[in-house]
Order: sequence, then structure tokens, then C-alpha cells
Amino acid sequence: MNAPFPNIATFPAIAEVLLPNIATEAPVRRGTRRLGLDTPLAWGWVLGPALLLVYWSVFSLTGFLDTRILPAPWTAVTAGIELIRDGRLQENLAVSAWRAAQGLAFGTLAGVLLALISGLSLLGGYVIDGLVQLKRGIPVLALIPFMILWFGVGEAMKVTVIAVTVFAPIYIHTHSALRAIDIKQVELAETLGLGRFAFIRHVVLPGALPGMLLGLRFGVTAAWLALVVVEQLNATSGIGYMITLARNYAQTDVMLVGLVIYAVLGLGSDAVVRVVQRRALVWRRTLGA
Repeated sequence: MNAPFPNIATFPAIAEVLLPNIATEAPVRRGTRRLGLDTPLAWGWVLGPALLLVYWSVFSLTGFLDTRILPAPWTAVTAGIELIRDGRLQENLAVSAWRAAQGLAFGTLAGVLLALISGLSLLGGYVIDGLVQLKRGIPVLALIPFMILWFGVGEAMKVTVIAVTVFAPIYIHTHSALRAIDIKQVELAETLGLGRFAFIRHVVLPGALPGMLLGLRFGVTAAWLALVVVEQLNATSGIGYMITLARNYAQTDVMLVGLVIYAVLGLGSDAVVRVVQRRALVWRRTLGA
């Protein structure tokens, strides 16, 4: 008898007929050494940043880390409170978040749509995939002068740069996941007589979802990295502008606040995507599940 059909959970009715008595998990013998990971902790991902904060505080207290080079954590907290009282932090944070959100939305939409066209069509793959690979070889920083010529130095240029940066990881991972769908699933869909749209809905999208969500994790990080760059270019608001202004006046505490905010935004947005990933892929059991 052949091995169970991969990802048969996509077709629950067929799974109930073909696999009625097969256990979902293999029994573990007594005395057998467990090779998988233990049950993950809900807030385990905070351990790394927490240890970094502890080391940073200890080194600052002992004088091992010169505060003229890198201010202490409590200095950043004090400066952050002052910025909140002045209203500068909230205003600049809102502007930066809106820029990143727009770029992430446009880049994700373009990446998923072009990946679907390229992944499900040979002609689309020949045309689109080659162009995307050419774009991957060109650094985003090298494109910025042309972006300024095409869109000026306003918001359109900044959002476009973020969207272009986000586009690449979304497209690559979604396209790779589409092309990695098991041919047995395609053959089963043909046997069941599924139409094109039903095939995309029941086979393609569930099969590509893990890759797309992985690309989204890279995409949200890329959005914040691109935001750092574009907010150094003739910006009059945003966290990057706040950091640039603080650098001109040698306000290292304000610069540190901006860097911490970027780090927290990146960590927080990745955590949100991981939660979505875990809930959307609840049917999949992996080493980390």
C-alpha cells in the first residue's frame, strides 16, 4: 500500500473515507528518547531580547560599556518619557507606521499576485521570474536616485521604496511554495474533476500558504529596514527624521530611543505574523509545533 497522500487534510471528506482508522500521531514507546522539541512557552521568544537588556544594563552599571558610546537603558527610558510628554514621539511614530503599512500592503499584494501568475503559468514564469531575479541583484539603495527622479522626494517615493523592498521576499517564498506543491495533489484534483478556481482555492492556496506567511515575516522586517533608509531622505517627520535631527544636535539619548523603537516594531510585527502563521496553519504539525 502506498504512503498516505500528503496534505490529505486539505480534503477532509476524502480523508475520512480513505483513512478512517489511522492514528494522527504515532505512539511513543516507553523508554524511547524523544527527539522532538519540548512544548514551546508562550513568551519564550522574549528570552533573547530580555537577556540582551540584562547584559546591557549590567555592562552600563559596571562601567564596562562607556555611556558616551552607548547610553544606558534607563537613559533611553527617560528620554522616551520626555518625548512622549512633548508629543513628538507619538506624532513621528504614527507617520512612520503609516508609511510602513502602505509599503507593506502594496508590496505584499504585488508579490502574491505576480507569484501566482508566475507559479501557475510557464509563460508567466519565463517572463516574470527572470525580471524578479534581475531586480534581486540590484540593491535598493542603488534604485533610490531613480526613485527620486521618477516620484520626487515626497511620500510617493518613500512608500514605493518600501513596497519594492517588501515585494522580493514575498514573491520569492510564495513562488517557491507554489512550485513545490506535490504533483500527487494536482493529480487528485484532476481525478476529482476540480475546476481552475476550485483547484486554486482548495489546493494551490493551502499549499502556498506556509511559504507566503514565511515571506511575510521577511517582508515586515524589510519594511522597517527600508523605512530607516527613506526617512533619512528629505523627511520632515517620522522616527528616522527624529534620529537625523538628534544626530545633528548630538542627542545620543534621542537617537537611542529611535533605534529601540525600530527594534521593538520589528520584533512586535514579526510576533504578530507568527501568531497568524500558527493559527492559519493549525492543521500542520511540525518540529516546532
